[in-house]
Amino acid sequence: MAGKSVPHFHNEPGVPAISVGAKEFMCIGALPPFDHPHVFLDMGAESEIICQYCSTLYRYAPTLAAGAAEPAECVWHDDTPAAAA
Repeated sequence: MAGKSVPHFHNEPGVPAISVGAKEFMCIGALPPFDHPHVFLDMGAESEIICQYCSTLYRYAPTLAAGAAEPAECVWHDDTPAAAA
């Protein structure tokens, strides 16, 4: 299975806002198995966006790497092995 090319973020800690280094990314809400549908968010020319499922406020931070977030624990690392075929 190919790795994900679009960064994925979650708000398991329940923080009021998450700074991210990408303007296009996926929000998963909470950590699996309590995640919401993984939705693609695109800030476009704006610097903030709110996820329509979990109401998390994301703010673009150009000083962060594309897959990074502040707080750092809001980056989702899918370490689950792919299902056997």
